[in-house]
Amino acid sequence: MKQNIGQKLALYPTPAKVVGTVGESGAVNWMLVAHVGIVSHSKLLLSIHSAHYSVKAIDETRRLSINIIDEDFVAAADYTGTISGARSDKSSIFPYHMGEAGMPVIEQSPLVMECEVIDIYEIDGFKNYICSVLNTYVEEDKLDEKGKPDYSKLKPMLFEMPTYKYLRTGDIIGDCVKMGKAYGETLK
Repeated sequence: MKQNIGQKLALYPTPAKVVGTVGESGAVNWMLVAHVGIVSHSKLLLSIHSAHYSVKAIDETRRLSINIIDEDFVAAADYTGTISGARSDKSSIFPYHMGEAGMPVIEQSPLVMECEVIDIYEIDGFKNYICSVLNTYVEEDKLDEKGKPDYSKLKPMLFEMPTYKYLRTGDIIGDCVKMGKAYGETLK
């Protein structure tokens, strides 16, 4: 039996990410973000509360990086979500370099995307940025034999909102489409 728990957004867990920004002053800032979604095969949505310090830099430059978090640096990533860039310089928390599009790329992150904002929607106090991916950087040992990201090797951390916990990923349970076809065969 299922219990109705009310109007709760229950699409967690979701991969946790650190967003990197560079303001017009050239200062790098880092911010932990969980609300990132896919809106097409080449676009994503980044949702950030309008009060966050990083919003100003994104609005000014219309560029950002999305750095996937793994277990090796989850504590440092979590820290970036506990203190505001308006009160503390967070630029030295991670070793980084600037990517080809001029956005900060965390050295420890196994996968980083440099993005350009193409549209902005505001709702419920959140800025929602529709972004095009300009560049995607992946550690070579985290690629499969076809040169695509292998998430069983990447093992991104997941964030679960209702209890504020991080979860591990990495286990493969089956092949998309093949499982469905095999199941369809059992129905005949």
